[in-house]
Amino acid sequence: MTAVNAPRDKYNAVWIIFFILGLGTLLPWNFFMTATMYFTSRLRDQPIEVSSNHTSNGTLNGQDTRNVLESKFNNVMTLCAMVPLLIFTCLNSFIHQRIPQKLRILGSLMVILVVFLLTAILVKVDVSPLPFFSLTMIKIICINSFGAILQSSLFGLTGLLPASYTTPIMSGQGLAGTFAAFSMICALASGSALQDSAFGYFITACVVILLAIMSYITLPKMEFFQYYTESSGSRSCSDEENKMDLLKKEKRPVVSLTEEEASTSVSVFSIFKQISVMALSVCFIFTITIGTFPAVTVEVKTTVVDKGAWDTYFIPVSCFLLFNVMDWAGRSLTAVCMWPGKDSIWLPVLVGLRVVFVPLFMLCNVQPRNYLPVIFAHDAWYIIFMILFSFSNGYLASLCMCFGPKKVAQHEAETAGAIMAFFLSLGLALGAALSFAFRSMI
Repeated sequence: MTAVNAPRDKYNAVWIIFFILGLGTLLPWNFFMTATMYFTSRLRDQPIEVSSNHTSNGTLNGQDTRNVLESKFNNVMTLCAMVPLLIFTCLNSFIHQRIPQKLRILGSLMVILVVFLLTAILVKVDVSPLPFFSLTMIKIICINSFGAILQSSLFGLTGLLPASYTTPIMSGQGLAGTFAAFSMICALASGSALQDSAFGYFITACVVILLAIMSYITLPKMEFFQYYTESSGSRSCSDEENKMDLLKKEKRPVVSLTEEEASTSVSVFSIFKQISVMALSVCFIFTITIGTFPAVTVEVKTTVVDKGAWDTYFIPVSCFLLFNVMDWAGRSLTAVCMWPGKDSIWLPVLVGLRVVFVPLFMLCNVQPRNYLPVIFAHDAWYIIFMILFSFSNGYLASLCMCFGPKKVAQHEAETAGAIMAFFLSLGLALGAALSFAFRSMI
């Protein structure tokens, strides 16, 4: 079978399904992060009714009034999110051939659904701060562990399809962040109670996960999807038969067994060698992005004299919403434009140039600061940098994820996709670690 004989993706149904699955991988976690103020409010020694437009940062007359659980929540949350994400993405790269794809994807979605249902129920239940903190961290570990398996498996699955079918996953993930940021701004504008906003976030996440589950169940029935998965299987079998025929002709059975065993043991590493540029590029992209956003970017203060409402909405709009909208635009652009090509030197060069955003944001009006001067004080500089920063993140990351599985043989594409997902997660973890250093340098 050849691509010439491939059936058409009627009504772009397969593309839409992968978009929904991409949305389902990140929207739950984005809503979880959006509800951070709700979680910290539940950790107070004496809980107070707080609305979504409450801007208190836990200080009174310059003194930190937060207890230990409140002050450490964000740091522990990052640790409980990134470590399982990295570990389970790595594990999936090696064990995905031993566990059925359906079990990995459907099982992960079901576990995440149960966790969010439990989270929504707990919104209405009174729990003392310490048990609530422990339960929240356990849920974060579960979400990111199974989320890692889900994301890695989906990228591996799209590796069997044409390169453009990685784009809907990346685009869906970009929309997840945009939707969550927009929801946060709407909650701020409405002034609704944090508890009500959080409950809405978690129920919405449950609905999206249910939609993703139904979409995945529908996927195997699509003729377009069937063609490429069956084509991949037949090519793999054909390759094995050709190798066996060649070995029989050479009449070297002892050597052939040794070579086959060696080939199996180093297959992941041999595939990595072929996609190393793309894997390291996507790792570097997210290291720079997460190292800077939101640890540095969220601390930028507006320089507008008559602040008013702009002071309340400056970071939600200029940081979170703008980043997610432009990141989504960059990811989606790869559906119509894929420049530079997978073998072009310009791709790693453009990826490397993104390091310039670290000093640029550091020299914006980040407050408080101890060492560096403010060079780009005006809000316009910050907004311009954010547009370029987020768009380049989405576009270049999507290109790398599309091209990676296409640099190997068809039957190795799923493993290549899983390896690319691991290096994406590695970039997230490295970025989270570097964010502390970047902020302390200011």
